[in-house]
Order: sequence, then C-alpha cells, then structure tokens
Amino acid sequence: MLSETSRSVVIATLPVVAEHIGEIAQRFYRHMFAAHPELLDGVFNRGNQAHSDQQKALAGSVAAFATGLVESPERVPGHLLSRIAHKHASLGIRPDQYQIVHDHLMWAIGDVLGEAVTPEVAAAWDEVYWLMSDSLINEERGLYSARGARPETVWREWQVEKKIRETADVVTFVLERIDDRLVKSSLPGQYVTVRMRMPDGVRQPRQYSLTRADDGEHRQFSVKRVRGDGIEPDGEMSTLLHEVVQVGDTVTTSLPYGDVVLDDVGRPVVFATAGIGIAPAAGMLSHLVKAGSGLHVELLHADLDEASFPLRRQVVSDVLEMRDAELYAWYETGAETMEPLTGVFQGRLNVEDIDLPDDALYYLCGPLPFMQAVRTKLLEQGVAPESIQYEVFGPDLWQADLD
Repeated sequence: MLSETSRSVVIATLPVVAEHIGEIAQRFYRHMFAAHPELLDGVFNRGNQAHSDQQKALAGSVAAFATGLVESPERVPGHLLSRIAHKHASLGIRPDQYQIVHDHLMWAIGDVLGEAVTPEVAAAWDEVYWLMSDSLINEERGLYSARGARPETVWREWQVEKKIRETADVVTFVLERIDDRLVKSSLPGQYVTVRMRMPDGVRQPRQYSLTRADDGEHRQFSVKRVRGDGIEPDGEMSTLLHEVVQVGDTVTTSLPYGDVVLDDVGRPVVFATAGIGIAPAAGMLSHLVKAGSGLHVELLHADLDEASFPLRRQVVSDVLEMRDAELYAWYETGAETMEPLTGVFQGRLNVEDIDLPDDALYYLCGPLPFMQAVRTKLLEQGVAPESIQYEVFGPDLWQADLD
C-alpha cells in the first residue's frame, strides 16, 4: 500500500510524468544500455528500441501502476502485475536486475523533469517503483517455483521438425524435443519466448503463443513476418525465422507462461480474434479437442480475406471435430469462403451479426483497437466485464486495462 505522504505527491506529479513519458523512456533506455549493453543480449529486444511507442512499455507500466495505486489505494493493480510477471518469467528475469532498472529509470525522471524532482518527489516515485518491483519479484518467484525452474533454467533447445507456410506472411514451426528431460505441459492459451542468436552474435527474444496442445514431445508456434514501412525496420526475429531457420535447425524457447488461459468451468466459450490474434485461440481450441470437450464453442475471426486467415486449416478441422462448435468469419474484401464455416460476413467483426450464447466466457486477441471495440460491444449487450478476458502482447502490455 502506498503511504499517504507519497500518495499525495504522486497524485500531484502523475500528470507531468505521464506527459513526458516518451522522453523519460528514451533517456532511460539510452542511459541504461550505455551502462549495461549486456541487457540487449537476450533480455531486452533491441528491435523495440527502434519504435518510440514500444520504448514506453516499461516506463508506461510504472505510470500505469502508480495510477492504479492512487485510484485504489487499498490494493495493488494485480491484473497488470500478473501480465508483466508472466512475461518476465518467460524471459528469465532475475531479482537483481530490478535494481539496475530502478537506478536508470529514476535518473531519467530526474533528467527530464529537472528541478521539479524534489527529494519528496523522488522518494514518492521510489516508493512506487519498489512497491511494483517487490510485488513482481514475489510473483515471479512463485512462477519459477511452480515450474521447478530458476531464471537461468527456463530455456531449452528444440529441433525444427516442420516449417509450415500458413499464409504469405505467417509460418508455423513444429519443434521436437532433442533431450530426455520431461516436457513441462502448457496451459491452453500460454506462450513461450523464442530466443535466437542474430547474425551479429547477439541473442534476441520474442514471445509467441503456442498454437497446438502439448503431446509431450513437441511445441508449436506461429510467426507473422513483421515488414518495415520505410520508416520502421523489418522485424529482426520474424525475418530470421522466416528466411533463415529451416527444418533440422535448433531453436531455443522458454518454459510456457501467460495468465490468459482457458477457464474450463462448463460455460460456453466465445473466441473473438483478428489476424495473427488467432494464435492463442488456436491453442485453446486444440486443447479442447484433445480433451474431448463437449462445451459449446464459437470462434469469431476477422481478417483481410480467407487467404490471409492464419492457421485456417487447423482451426476449421478442430471446429469440425468438436461436438458443438461454430466458426464465423468477417473478411474486409467480401463474404466469400471455400471453407465449411457457420457464417461469413463482409467488413469488420460485429458481434451483432450473430446470436451469442448465454452466460459465455469471452476471449479476445488481436490489435488493441480491435479488442477495445469488441469489448465495448459486448458490454453494451450486457456481458459482465469479468466474463471477458483479453491477451495484450508486446508494447501494449502496460495498457492491459481496456477500460
């Protein structure tokens, strides 16, 4: 709980910190990487540093945490912390690294805000940071312990057994274990961090959802190629995986983590996805098929057209195999399909186009504006907020509250 003295200071200074969060983030990263370049080797993704919005992720999460503290002083923002802790565990983050981040983030706040950072202001934000960090360290300790792992042992090497072209921009990798260690099972909807050595020798991490249920021998994930636009560069990891990594090569991944997982409580399930956001939903569907589930399931997917629908053959096959499942698609270019879909519509996904089941659980995954729009429509139709879960990846993680 934030002390009353610090709470009043944070309330007074939060607007100016939020206003300058972009500049604070830029100076923070520049200062920290100059002192600790090793953090760009396997911990921080250097490609994110090329995007100004993505630089805001860490500093933005601290500001979001502070906002939660002042709005609800009796509790910490557990929703945000859980998302971050799972991501950190999948990266093998260590407790001692929080001190490094603290020193350089506090330096950046002081450097940007200057004389406005009095000793009282510095002490208040220091308290915010360590409340957040201590909570994360404790939660991450539990996540490691539950997997029987330590930060340095979350990693494992696999061999690429298959490389499947899904669409022009999406490839699926099927990995096979190459050692005798037990494969720790994933929960439906979780992801792994893939950590690969780039051509210059530096290791880079990136999270990818697991897209098929475990069988004790394999892991499967799908990668959308990130193409530059002349201003932003191509995605370093996705380019390597698409162009360089082939069948027979070795890939390093973390243990599975992620807190948005399928809650099998007997209620109908509705997935609303867009583009590569189908990935975690495909993993959940695969788990339901493997379990022989009789739940009523509806998958609602939005894409440019049918050829752009990633993992289409897998999810169509899984829906057909289930006893009570439906698949609806919305294509921007027209309501045309060659698949045995329950329904197909032209335009953007609109939940008003279909009859939704009563008392369903909803799982949303796609771009942040897409999830915000779908969630708003669901709330307007009377769906309870606690019945809607959503997966936020990458730089938008600190915006995990869609309200």
